[in-house]
Amino acid sequence: MPDMPVVPLGRPASYADLLEVPEHLVAEILEGELYTSPRPAPRHAQAHSALMRLLGPVDDFGRSGGERWWILTEPELHLGNDVLVPDLAGWRRSRLPRLPETAYFPLAPDWVCEVISPSTAAIDRGQKLRIYSRERVAHLWIVDALARRIEVLHHDGERLVPLTSHDGDAPATLPPFEAIALETALLWQVE
Repeated sequence: MPDMPVVPLGRPASYADLLEVPEHLVAEILEGELYTSPRPAPRHAQAHSALMRLLGPVDDFGRSGGERWWILTEPELHLGNDVLVPDLAGWRRSRLPRLPETAYFPLAPDWVCEVISPSTAAIDRGQKLRIYSRERVAHLWIVDALARRIEVLHHDGERLVPLTSHDGDAPATLPPFEAIALETALLWQVE
């Protein structure tokens, strides 16, 4: 599968350019370039959806008594001149007490998850990682459903660096959600 196509504009991309992209594509502005990609393939979508369900206890409206988070699927982030659409993102409610009234988030998340695919891996590990690092996102998960792997990066005060990883089907406790044992086998389930 080819890499995410950059749309050649001959100038820095604007939000107006992003709005011209057909609705069936995901559009992002990364470091001044407009990128488009198709909606996720089934394995990608399965891992994404399963992870959202597994993280439910941290986004349970405070019923568990633990730290409260907003965990959202495909939020639009406006970070400087960049417009990103991560697969999942989370904000500690102590930092973001209320959801914004806008259709986008101007505040960088505390946690981001990118479920990579052959078409998005270079962008997720390149431009998007640099932007998340610049914006001091505390934790980034890179989920590879084909390799059955979760990589956890954390911001060390200067940049996002590898912290740990998890391979396979065994339950995992991963920062910043150590209170939950993630049933990772459910992320890779395709039957």
